[in-house]
Amino acid sequence: MLNPVTPAFETQLRGLLPAAAFKDPAPYVTEPRGRWRGQGFVVAPANTAEVALVVKACADARIGIVPYSGGTGLVGGQVMPDGPVPVVLTLDRMTRIREVYPSENVLVCDAGVILTDVQQAADDAGRMFALSLASEGSARIGGLLATNAGGVNVLRYGNARAQCLGLEVVRPDGTIWNGLSRLRKDNTGYDLRDLMIGAEGTLGIITGAALRLVPRPVATGAAIMSVTSPEAALDLLALAGEVLGDGLSAFELIHRQGFDFLAMVGPDIKMPFEVIPDWSVLFDVGFSAAVDPQGALEALFASAHEAGLVHDGVIAQSDAQRGALWHIRESIPEANRRVGSISSHDISVPLSLIPEFIRQGRAGLADIGDFRINCFGHMGDGNLHYNVFPQHGFSRDDHLDVRDQVKAFVHDLAHGMGGSVSAEHGIGRLKVGDLARYGDPTKLAMMRAIKSALDPLGIMNPGAVVPPAA
Repeated sequence: MLNPVTPAFETQLRGLLPAAAFKDPAPYVTEPRGRWRGQGFVVAPANTAEVALVVKACADARIGIVPYSGGTGLVGGQVMPDGPVPVVLTLDRMTRIREVYPSENVLVCDAGVILTDVQQAADDAGRMFALSLASEGSARIGGLLATNAGGVNVLRYGNARAQCLGLEVVRPDGTIWNGLSRLRKDNTGYDLRDLMIGAEGTLGIITGAALRLVPRPVATGAAIMSVTSPEAALDLLALAGEVLGDGLSAFELIHRQGFDFLAMVGPDIKMPFEVIPDWSVLFDVGFSAAVDPQGALEALFASAHEAGLVHDGVIAQSDAQRGALWHIRESIPEANRRVGSISSHDISVPLSLIPEFIRQGRAGLADIGDFRINCFGHMGDGNLHYNVFPQHGFSRDDHLDVRDQVKAFVHDLAHGMGGSVSAEHGIGRLKVGDLARYGDPTKLAMMRAIKSALDPLGIMNPGAVVPPAA
């Protein structure tokens, strides 16, 4: 059993750290979707040594710790709504770029550095940090690694796990694992880095990271093309791989419902087509100086049009136009939030089954009720954001009686196709029950064994990720 933070324990922590380390809890006990309100005594260490002091004190007192990074997580991993009052440990004072090694394509930083600041530091060194997602202006490196974040460039560069070489982690007993290796090859036993990435703070607190940089593309481009169907989008993906090669960075599927929501509630955007198609695909490409991105995209459009896959398109002619196309994609989640979904889903299925998932999803949901479906996302890596909304004139509160049924149907469908009910957002607290329902029993037993071995007191992010044993 865990103990709550007491006034005596608060006094103890205040004796260990300076006054600047203690924060008003209000900004740290909410999450973006408003599903929960958390609780906790908020501590903001300035360095790894201070993190270790806090963790050691919590371990000695058997008090839970909820790691808080940028607060952008969508599955409740950063808030603890009930149970003994925990320490909320935020990394927002740990914002140092420690070192950049351009010749090695490596950047080492504190875990509290905001993603855009890492991107800028890489750019200043003539390199690129390829992780990119809508919340990059507030998401922090520690949380992105702890959730193994995905984003729009996974198709080419991989998710957060693939872009990290080493970690510094404060373990649940307060000791520090210095694993900030800059090596590409280190075959010396268990890969503890990969164990910590995606653990969502349940095995330790990431305090620093050695990140993999890549050469900055000299020529970049973007295009949006209307496709005749999800099947055509799948064929277009294969064709894009042939025409564009490894220059293809992102391939985003967008349903017209996303455009309709943007027109209805904003954010305000310039529509790329006079008549919005049912389905469209947004491309992003990056090449060496020897390749003209506009020419490559024009060649792709010509081949795709001849094959009957596309019937309209817009190819960006400048960085500003490229940015405008991506602004459309990045604004869709905000429009979704303004409309208010009945149930939102972050699923993945094998690429070849995406059209069938979309077909069966719409048919099955029609049997439950009358809904609008906004299906969009990273088709290039099989990850769809499949969100279900009330019809115009109704609110999500009008459908609370079927919310669980909608969620179960979508997740059952994805799982039945060999997919995942959490493609990139993680488990947090929201999907602990889903992991228990869909997870392989042997995998769950292994997860519990790892958790018990590394965090025997159960103080790290209590209630997140690991389902309790039946």
